[in-house]
Amino acid sequence: QVQLVESGGGLVQPGESLRLSCVASGFMFKNYDMRWYRQAPGKERELVASITRTGKTTVYTNSVKGRFVISRDDTKKTVNLQMNSLKVEDTAVYYCHARRDYFSSYWGQGTQVTVSS
Repeated sequence: QVQLVESGGGLVQPGESLRLSCVASGFMFKNYDMRWYRQAPGKERELVASITRTGKTTVYTNSVKGRFVISRDDTKKTVNLQMNSLKVEDTAVYYCHARRDYFSSYWGQGTQVTVSS
C-alpha cells in the first residue's frame, strides 16, 4: 500500500520557521524525484521545491528561494522542507509528491501551514 504521510504543519507568526516532513512507504523511494507543492485558498496548486532521486539537484520557486530548503533521507524514506522566515503569503496546504515517471506518481494528503500575526 503506497503512502505519503506529511507532518509538521501548524500555525506560526511571520518570521518564524517550520519543518515539514513526508514519510514514504509502499514503493521504492530512492527511484523517485520528490517535490513539495502548496495550494492556497482560491489559488492553483504550485510547485514549491523539488529534489531529484539522486539528491544532487534541487529547484525552488522564486518566492521561496533563500528561505526554504528541501532535503531527502533515503534510509528513512523521508523528504523534508525546512521553511524559514515564513511570510503570510506562505499560508497554504502543503503536499508531498513522488514521481518516478509519467506512469508512476503519488500524492500525500497535505498538511496545513498558516502564517499569521
